[in-house]
Amino acid sequence: MTDALAHRGPDSEGFFVDHPKIALGHRRLSIIDLSTSANQPFSDNSGRYVLVFNGEIYNYLDVKPLLTDYDFKTTSDTEVILAAYIKWGKDCLRHLNGMFAFAIWDKKKEELFIARDRLGVKPFYYYHDGQTFVFASELRSILQSGLVRRRVEEKALRDYLVFQSVYAPYTLIKEVYQLMPGECGFVSEQRFDKHIYWSVEKPSPQYEIPDAQTAQKKVRELLTASVSRRMISDVPLGAFLSGGIDSSAVVALMAETSERPIDTFTVVFDEKEFDESHFANIIAKKFKTHHTKIRLTPADFLKELPEALDAVDAPSGDGLNTYIVSKVTKQAGITVALSGLGGDELFAGYNYFNHFQKIRSSLSMYWKLPHSLRSPLVGLAGVFLPKNQKSERILKILRAKEPTMAEIYPLFRLVNTEKEANNLLKNRTTALPLIIADLLTEREKDIRQLPVLSQVTTAELLGYTLNVLLRDTDQFSMASALEVREPFFDFPLVEYVLNVPDAFKTDPSIPKSLLVKALDPLLPNEIYNRPKMGFSFPWKEWLLNDLRTLCETNLDYLKNCQLFNADAVQAQWTLFLNSKGEKISWVKIWQLVVLSHWLKKNQIEC
Repeated sequence: MTDALAHRGPDSEGFFVDHPKIALGHRRLSIIDLSTSANQPFSDNSGRYVLVFNGEIYNYLDVKPLLTDYDFKTTSDTEVILAAYIKWGKDCLRHLNGMFAFAIWDKKKEELFIARDRLGVKPFYYYHDGQTFVFASELRSILQSGLVRRRVEEKALRDYLVFQSVYAPYTLIKEVYQLMPGECGFVSEQRFDKHIYWSVEKPSPQYEIPDAQTAQKKVRELLTASVSRRMISDVPLGAFLSGGIDSSAVVALMAETSERPIDTFTVVFDEKEFDESHFANIIAKKFKTHHTKIRLTPADFLKELPEALDAVDAPSGDGLNTYIVSKVTKQAGITVALSGLGGDELFAGYNYFNHFQKIRSSLSMYWKLPHSLRSPLVGLAGVFLPKNQKSERILKILRAKEPTMAEIYPLFRLVNTEKEANNLLKNRTTALPLIIADLLTEREKDIRQLPVLSQVTTAELLGYTLNVLLRDTDQFSMASALEVREPFFDFPLVEYVLNVPDAFKTDPSIPKSLLVKALDPLLPNEIYNRPKMGFSFPWKEWLLNDLRTLCETNLDYLKNCQLFNADAVQAQWTLFLNSKGEKISWVKIWQLVVLSHWLKKNQIEC
């Protein structure tokens, strides 16, 4: 199991075994206190408690002075967790600010305490059959235990086809689950109890925010503190700098709090219409960073693609570019990198934030009509709308009983409709609600108490952000033993921004205006007063040419899987080839290719 995680922790390996009750293993990436005394599994002074921990506790230097009755033998954040648990039990989580997944074994009680950080930055996978409990930071490690049958979870498979990712708490492996963000629990022979200690839809405390200026000042204060906390490291540290608002904000605040130049890394493309290095250069020059340009061509990506596919722990149709950027950054001698990930989600940077607002306001009278009157209107709209995925989304919105996040949010993140996904499978799962819809329905009462834009942020943090962006960042950066820290996922900042009224977040003339105005005058005008850019590799052409054999080999494998409708899989590929990618998106093909590669590599029964 630890061999399967060696890429995450190349610096040391350790074990604790108390046969036949428990065995703990750990692979370490040394960040804080590089001495061997901080290696894990880590025991307290009495020897009663043993900890294995993945992540960082950013405020450990603030918590440590509160633990005066503990005799510390290291300067690590690891020991602070253990001392905090000894003093406060599960309430230690209230004191910890960080990204973490950890487990603490109590030898006396023969009980395991497990926990995941509030926003789910670090993964925690587990299997429990009533007698055996297995957990790890990656699925492949759990599979290597030999204790879990390698079978596909069909409900999760349908969701993967819909969203190009499986949403927590499920995984693609039957009976293997994820701890939810902000969840903890106790495991023993007698019980397995879980509970949520923090929920994104219940931000607290409720702040008094009388005007936009107050909100801007507080956001500046909280984000500065978040960045500062994430710069504590005993190994070389840098930052990803794309030249966009979010990464520029992080670099600007790093420069403000650092006494030496920041190492920054930018991906450079030869295609000028996509290349943002000009804007990254503006920030690098303004804040006098030590700037490294990573020139990336489609040929470079194709060369790295086999290794990137092998690095996939949980299938995803996105994120492979993170693998390459992380690999090059690590080769440059950096072990920790700060990222601007999360800025769009927190500060309403995506178009669908505005779309949801408009749906709520412009169709408010529509949802007050009796269902008997609404049904004919939907039918009429279906006659006049063109037959495409956008029209199907509009019709599904109009069919919704009411404009809740559970009904509307999933429609903004579809790769395939539920009908299209079910068509690819032999066993139709139409009657099963989507995982994210179930989760949002369960939390709807609390979500409704938030401002409208914050409702979308909440759904995003539980949906695409958690299950695609954060997970892909973790699995593809840790494949090169690079730790990525995201200041926008600092929970005090998240709690505050979720309480900010919508009117203070939006200004039609400035994207993510609350963030931009909070940092004024740090960010130059040309960083935010420009069209949003982004490079897309020529995936369609690759799938039709360079990657055609890879695609056909992997799709043939899926066609032979018992779970898949072979004719439907072939029909998608044929349509893609015959229309040269015009009638079906390459994304729908690529997610099947990635899935097939993962199923084969991990020998999953399908």
